[in-house]
Amino acid sequence: MMTQYIPPEVWVHDAASGGEWAKINRPVSGATHDKVLPVGNHPLQLYSLATPNGQKVTIMLEELLAAGHVDAEYDAHIINIAEGDQFSSGFVQRNPNSKIPALLDSSVEPGIEVFESASILLYLADKFSAFLPAQPHERVKVMNWLFWLHGSAPYLGGGFGHFYHYAPEKFEYPINRFTMETKRQLDVLDKHLAQHQYLGGAAYSIADIATWPWYGNLMLGNLYQASTFLDVGSYPNLMRWSQQIAARQAVKRGVIVNRTWGEDSAPQLAERHSHSDIDNALNA
Repeated sequence: MMTQYIPPEVWVHDAASGGEWAKINRPVSGATHDKVLPVGNHPLQLYSLATPNGQKVTIMLEELLAAGHVDAEYDAHIINIAEGDQFSSGFVQRNPNSKIPALLDSSVEPGIEVFESASILLYLADKFSAFLPAQPHERVKVMNWLFWLHGSAPYLGGGFGHFYHYAPEKFEYPINRFTMETKRQLDVLDKHLAQHQYLGGAAYSIADIATWPWYGNLMLGNLYQASTFLDVGSYPNLMRWSQQIAARQAVKRGVIVNRTWGEDSAPQLAERHSHSDIDNALNA
């Protein structure tokens, strides 16, 4: 029988209780060590990792390049969060919250620093006038879903993903609580996609680019190994959307950037500095 937890009067951080990721979680911000971030040859410098939040930006950049925006060429430098790279002085300068991804655009003076994945997507969409409608009524539909994702994904990642997949012990209450919320979100998406090809309507947009790395990967069994547990087959419209986006060449390219784990047969690319880097990884 599980012993009931009684919170202390004043909470004290216990690093030993956090499982395998305990060493990267702490209740304070700021740098833990000095390290200068590398800089490549392109105006756009991305510092990231191929988590769902990181995949949003690499997919966006690959979609821009596929659409003919040659100025979207970029360098993608890996930030190894398991080793604490996000707490280096260089990265904290880019993002004081020490979370990937972070982007530097040096095509203008002074360079523009952008953090938070939704902010990066919006910045790139405005910079290149792509994947975001200009007409206000259509634009707001995309923005609604972009911000829905930004508010919902923490329940999927920090809630369901943590307690179902990463937590050192399994507890029924938090798993049930976050499973219920995750399935409600899947139902929201499924019902909406029954009436629309994409989240913003008829056109593929940054709303889809933001949402697919979380919910598309979940539906396709690429996240938390939870597809059977969540009965993803009961969301046919969301499955159609997930498979449709997964088939896009830019998505296939973007998901492997800054990735160094997974099955040996799956393409991986620690860092990306040219178009041919991805070509070589996919054809290896």
